[in-house]
Amino acid sequence: MKKLLATLLCIVLCISCMTAFADEPLYIGVIQQMDHVALNAARDGFIKALEDNGYVDGQNIKLNIQNGQGEMSNLATIADLFVGDNADLVLAIATNAATTMATKTINNPIPVLGTAITDYVEPGLVESNEKPGYNISGTSDMNPVDAQIKLIQELFPETKTVGVLYTSGEMNSVLQAKMAKESIEALGMKYVEVTVANTNDVQQATQQIVGMCDAIYIPTDNVFAASMPGVLSVTQNSKTPVIPGESGMTMSGGLCTLGISYYDLGYETGLMAVKVLQGANISEMPVQFATTGFEYCFNKTVADMIGFEIPEKYLPYAQEMTE
Repeated sequence: MKKLLATLLCIVLCISCMTAFADEPLYIGVIQQMDHVALNAARDGFIKALEDNGYVDGQNIKLNIQNGQGEMSNLATIADLFVGDNADLVLAIATNAATTMATKTINNPIPVLGTAITDYVEPGLVESNEKPGYNISGTSDMNPVDAQIKLIQELFPETKTVGVLYTSGEMNSVLQAKMAKESIEALGMKYVEVTVANTNDVQQATQQIVGMCDAIYIPTDNVFAASMPGVLSVTQNSKTPVIPGESGMTMSGGLCTLGISYYDLGYETGLMAVKVLQGANISEMPVQFATTGFEYCFNKTVADMIGFEIPEKYLPYAQEMTE
């Protein structure tokens, strides 16, 4: 009888443990490279997609949102935390965040979804965009570089030289700068560039390049996205038009752009996360690219500062700068 009672007790305890385990919320880590408008929007879109599909923080999922503040050492510490906690899924926002997670999950292949990343193949995050092959997939923020360069020529037809500012250590920026160079030269203009290593270099680099060009192009670059007020402090005096790679950078100190919505990009990544949480094999999920939905954005405050009159057809896309 005692053996029977002991057996029944063990069964009850096992069922209780299984029930508790089943009710345990899924652990989702978010590793964000740094703080700026575009990356924040991608994060918010991701969370909204989860909520819209029944995954709510504090209920059936536990979100742990961490920001590396632009420091690789911080990213490594965050990645170690998520690996140690054996997260069910990690969202890596921006290239350095994703490459750090890739390095840390070689022996513990936690599913990692990236967003705000221009290229997945070059840094070795995936074998191919069509079939990633590893524990990483996600969405690309490749923007319409050629169309953005053509916008410069359309708005400023007298432009002879376009200066490009970017961070030499960001692979996504290096790739876009190369694409910009090809587009600029194909349109018969001259290409010049100045690169930076970190935010401390931005103002000096901008001061250097305004004397070399008629207009400035800045790709979707995390250092510059966090430093556009510093760019504006120089270009408002030189009256140099700045065309960044996305709208958040534009509204922080640029003139105009034709770019993607980072919120929508993050939302698409969230939809991918839902599939992973429901059992999809991330190694077979193709990297997603924005092919439509590009939108114009004009900063009327900056236009007034540099004495540029926004063409009538673009006035519906004009906004006053709030910061």
